[in-house]
Amino acid sequence: MTAIPGQFGRRRRHPASQSTPERPNPAETGSPPRADDLPPHRLDISRYVRVVWFFGRMFLSVIWWDLIVRRVPGMRGRARRSSLGRWQAWAQRFRRLAVANGGVLIKLGQFLSIRVDILPSQVTSELKGLQDEVPSESLTAIIALIVSEFGRPLDQVFAWFSPEPVAAASLAQVHKARLMAPTGGEGEEVAVKVQRPGIERLVVTDLAALRLALDWLKLYRPITRRVDLDRLYDEFSATTRAELDFVAEGRNADRFAADFADDPGIYIADVFWEYTTRRVLTLENVASIKIDDVKAIEAAGISRSEVARRLYDTYLEQIFVHHFVHADPHPGNLFVNPLPRDPDAGPGKPTPFQLVFVDFGMVAVIPQRLRASLRDYVIAVGTRDAHLMVQAYFDAGVLLPGADRRRIEELHDTLFARLGGLPIGKLSDAAMKQAQAVINEYRDIVYEMPFQFPTDMLFAVRAVAILSGMATSLDPSFDPWSATLPFAERMAGEGAALNWRSALNELVELVRLALRLPSRVDRFLTQAERGELVTQYSLAPDAARALRRIERSVDRLTWGVIAAGLLVSGIALRVTGGVSDLSTALLVAAALAFVWGLTRR
Repeated sequence: MTAIPGQFGRRRRHPASQSTPERPNPAETGSPPRADDLPPHRLDISRYVRVVWFFGRMFLSVIWWDLIVRRVPGMRGRARRSSLGRWQAWAQRFRRLAVANGGVLIKLGQFLSIRVDILPSQVTSELKGLQDEVPSESLTAIIALIVSEFGRPLDQVFAWFSPEPVAAASLAQVHKARLMAPTGGEGEEVAVKVQRPGIERLVVTDLAALRLALDWLKLYRPITRRVDLDRLYDEFSATTRAELDFVAEGRNADRFAADFADDPGIYIADVFWEYTTRRVLTLENVASIKIDDVKAIEAAGISRSEVARRLYDTYLEQIFVHHFVHADPHPGNLFVNPLPRDPDAGPGKPTPFQLVFVDFGMVAVIPQRLRASLRDYVIAVGTRDAHLMVQAYFDAGVLLPGADRRRIEELHDTLFARLGGLPIGKLSDAAMKQAQAVINEYRDIVYEMPFQFPTDMLFAVRAVAILSGMATSLDPSFDPWSATLPFAERMAGEGAALNWRSALNELVELVRLALRLPSRVDRFLTQAERGELVTQYSLAPDAARALRRIERSVDRLTWGVIAAGLLVSGIALRVTGGVSDLSTALLVAAALAFVWGLTRR
């Protein structure tokens, strides 16, 4: 990338960075281990119990209030009114747990704190402090890890090393330092990212606790129908473990820099490979204005709406062009760097700037099978084409088998008509106002929710979710519809240019099918003569829903009859023989049968 005035410094990417360099640990021989090759660690039992106990209590609270109390006549309103206070209290408890224990819990809380577009402010405000509340590791432990990694004293690695960290994250912390100058003394200032000592054991423990929580979720069929929780855990676990390999993170940064080499508005810190190991990453110091520091952005004369627009465009390009996504874009990893103003620019001209990306430990690669569907999806969003959007869902495998595509198209047409063109800051409010009307009009779709989550898109979806919250904070008037349209037109043009290739592929496939057709016809006729043909059928979506409602009604009636029989038997025993263990057992069994029948799905 060519340097321009106002950039942090000249580009000094590793000569082999374009081919993902292998950089051995100076203290060891051979290539550094990959994250999935790390030695296993024993669980921290006390930590595991704390995390499991927290999730267990939360699940029990949800079961009681949202599955039992809400179904009791006269209690639904009370459960709904107390919902916000309960979730705010759980957010407070989670923040205390995350601050006290760190690890993966901090990353989860940081993700939720950004979701101002869907979560109430009472919840996000409780979790927002996690961005700054991560306690730092002791300097002694950090120095010991650096010495262990490089195999020599700290003053032989860096000319100067700041004792105070400039940032403390869940898995690592960052210190300023200076390199050794070739002629002696202090050289270039850098940012040294050092992994927290013992973090591997904490990550293994947290992942084990999350594994158990997901096993509990698997008991809830509406979730398991839409999400492969085992695969979801495998994806999350592999990505989290990969964050512990700083050599891989450096390669990711180099690839990202290559993707945006022609964009002077994007800047990625250089990696100093000779000062980098699996647990220590040395980067060019690029700290500037945090992307959520709205006051500092305005004070620098930078347009907030332009920052939001560039951030949005950059992620569109990552997902739909390069298929390589910076998947952890929280405010600690994104900066806005003011550039020198043009002397000929008028006084009202905003200050030019660069978006600066750091921390490429968590990245997402868009799989080949989803790329065409994603292109169609962004075109559908830009042109508000409900038919093309549903087709993109279908091609990507997002729709459950038997989904009513016509009704889903109608739903999206309605959403485009009511929400299309609204600025991002009003989308959430408008969606809430329209929610009841949409639920009433499309009750069958809303309650059936015929979608399944594409697990291999987990971290790309996470990045887009965080991006939505950032754009809302930067510029509530930002219009994502108009911002998407030019990109959609570009993608549509590129797709049209490739149509001849698609037509050629279809022609080849038709020839192959014609060559196989005689043998298939022969097999069909043979099976017909032998009486081996089998007919398969499935109910239409509306008929299937009606059948399920009837089954639920009959099921509840059956459990109601059982509960009534147990209740009458228990009362009769008490009237005739007084209080006894049997009568008490019958009354308890009646209560359990009633609750089970009421909540059973």
